[in-house]
Amino acid sequence: MDLVHFRVVVPPALTGPAVDLLTADDRVLNLVIVRSAPVTGGDAIDCDVPRGTANGVLDGLRALGVDRAGSIAVDGVGLMFSRRAEQIEAGLPSALARAPLWATVEARIRGEGAYPPSFYLFLVIAGIIGAVGILTNSQILIVAAMVVGPEYSAITGIALGVDRHDRRRVRAGTHALTAGFLLAIGCTLGFAALVRGAGLQSKAFELGLRPVSHLIDTPDFLSFLVAFLAGVVGIVSLTEDRGSALLGVFISVTTIPAASDIAVSLAFADWRQARGSLLQLLLNVVVLVVVGVFTLRLQRRLWRRATRYRGLR
Repeated sequence: MDLVHFRVVVPPALTGPAVDLLTADDRVLNLVIVRSAPVTGGDAIDCDVPRGTANGVLDGLRALGVDRAGSIAVDGVGLMFSRRAEQIEAGLPSALARAPLWATVEARIRGEGAYPPSFYLFLVIAGIIGAVGILTNSQILIVAAMVVGPEYSAITGIALGVDRHDRRRVRAGTHALTAGFLLAIGCTLGFAALVRGAGLQSKAFELGLRPVSHLIDTPDFLSFLVAFLAGVVGIVSLTEDRGSALLGVFISVTTIPAASDIAVSLAFADWRQARGSLLQLLLNVVVLVVVGVFTLRLQRRLWRRATRYRGLR
């Protein structure tokens, strides 16, 4: 059974209302109360809750002001042996047994929305790997560049900021993307210029046979469709913690390859190709952000309706 563990610390005045809230829900398991915990200076409450009802429990605790007067820690339960837990699981709709805990989802996105120096380093490295893939017509290297690129964390950070009307988060993500891509393009441009000056580009690329580059610098309806679908899958995989699906998003979105192609095209004075790649980059980023916002809102709304319909809130 997929359970969530709550560890709550509250001042004694809030202990009664918090315990009443938890005992009123017959799906709450293993409720333990430690009065006047000497280290914390308040009462400690521990309990386990099925994931499908965890959003309602957390919302109720926060409505009481527990998070302001004390603290709420949330963690997953790896394994539990309990006949009562098995009975509760049997009574839950299977589709709702793994309902996302939205506080955890948002915390995961916020955690990925930090932009240390490694964020920019990975963008630069991914850009250069993508440039090598373009210069050698190697699709494998283009895929490798997509996997290395960390830009999707900034894109989801912006989407969450727009969804929550958090201007600071939107500004931080936008700045990280803008500065990161400019840095990646600048470094990759220098690398591509060195390659051109030394004559290290492949013969096929020199002769204008550039199938990989052509795929990148010609945005069309199919490019829009892939970005749209990747945006949906990316947010759903984040909310349901599906890492393999999220990796597929990294491989399908043409952001890093477009940045690489801008740099290579500028180094080889192909202005048409550079314009096409720039349009591809902007198209993908904008579509991913917009789709991310709407998918977050739609998912939250659908899950809330489903849990209310099933009486799980």
